[in-house]
Amino acid sequence: MLRMMCITAHPDDEAGSFGGTLRLYHDRGVETCVVCLTPGQAATHRGGAKNDQELAVMRRREFTAACEILKVTRGIVLDYPDGQLHRQELYKIVSDLTFQIRQFQPQVVITFGPEGGLTGHIDHSMTGIAAMLAFQWAGRNNRFPDQLTDAIKAHRPQKLYFATANFTLPGRQPIALAPATAFIEIGKYFETKIVAFKAHATQASLWPLFESNIRGRGTQEMFHLAAQTSTNPASQETDLFAGIQEDL
Repeated sequence: MLRMMCITAHPDDEAGSFGGTLRLYHDRGVETCVVCLTPGQAATHRGGAKNDQELAVMRRREFTAACEILKVTRGIVLDYPDGQLHRQELYKIVSDLTFQIRQFQPQVVITFGPEGGLTGHIDHSMTGIAAMLAFQWAGRNNRFPDQLTDAIKAHRPQKLYFATANFTLPGRQPIALAPATAFIEIGKYFETKIVAFKAHATQASLWPLFESNIRGRGTQEMFHLAAQTSTNPASQETDLFAGIQEDL
């Protein structure tokens, strides 16, 4: 079975940065999993929540709704503090992500690059760094050996991609995006991506900005191939599963 894991920082990342790709690959028969490190409880936009705990509950519900729209097989929200991933123990985050990879056994992992995606958010940066380490370590039986049981085995994903783009957002701190090596045509799923983003009702103030930034820029989601188990030279791709061996 082909499987893809998307590792994000906040509820709404799964739709805004990866939504079209997640829905497209579901319809191609790929099992998908989204692991979100925080429940987004420190968001500027509060949706009427009286405190962080209430907002976390609301955003978990919105994440579930968005995952249903995107037909995500498994959606997981961990409990790390929003806006504070850079203050957490990186080794612990990597351990948690390594466990998720070993449990789900994806061939492909998609996440943010160390620049933090288009927004440059520090949580996005730390998520990408932790995901990169987990990608490398999940297949090594000398990394977190206490996780390994009869049911949980070391698992080596075959490809790691960072989300990227051919534009940057105005008025933001500077970022240097990785060059695109994969161009995924999401076509009819473009509108589904927007609907999934709007499932995050607490973030309604961001809906116009989100739409204005992506409409008119084409119907592609772009990725940078950051690592692969194959030693073949990288080439421009239109399929994240190109070259994947299902029996590994």
